[in-house]
Amino acid sequence: MGKRDNRVAYMNPIAMARARGPAQNSGPTIQDYLNRPRPTWEEVKEQLEKKKKGSRALAEFEEKMNENWRKELEKHREKLLGGNESSSKKKELSSSSSSSSSSDSSSSSSDSEDEDKKQGKKRRKKKYRSSRKSSASSTSASESDSKDSTKKKRSKEDYEKEKEGKSHHRKRKKADRGDGPLSSDSLSESDQTEEVQVKKKKNNEEKEKTASILLTHTVVLGYKYSVLD
Repeated sequence: MGKRDNRVAYMNPIAMARARGPAQNSGPTIQDYLNRPRPTWEEVKEQLEKKKKGSRALAEFEEKMNENWRKELEKHREKLLGGNESSSKKKELSSSSSSSSSSDSSSSSSDSEDEDKKQGKKRRKKKYRSSRKSSASSTSASESDSKDSTKKKRSKEDYEKEKEGKSHHRKRKKADRGDGPLSSDSLSESDQTEEVQVKKKKNNEEKEKTASILLTHTVVLGYKYSVLD
């Protein structure tokens, strides 16, 4: 079986157009447009006059309508003015009565506001006095507590000093009686005890200073918050 021949012959479009010949005109041409019938100058003037007459008729009709509307508006205004006069009289009467009542209410409200202000001032004074009393009592209590604590610390230190002094005095008495000279160990122990005492004193003094500073800060802060409240 052989293959089919699917080839198509080539057709030149230019040659085909030439073979067809010139195309037939469909519709008016430019010459037809130029040769169209036109109105004369007299006919144009007549059309313009007709238009002017029509506009005059419309203007006359609008003027008549405007006159009718003006008459109706005047009537409506007269009615409204009459109603407004009566309503204005009523408003004047009501405003006079409302002004009297408002003056009474304003006077009563001003009196009540004055009383409220006075009561508020009294309350503030009471709060300020109570806060002062509470701050003073807190400061006195903190001072008494600090004094008691310092007294207790001092009593303990004095007691320890007395003990150490007694023991040192006894050792010296023994050495004076003839028990023999003090050894280097006993001397070093006594020096160490003195150094420890000096250190303890310094630590206690620093602790007392910090405690007093903290107490003053707390008292000042409590007084500020009480005043602000």
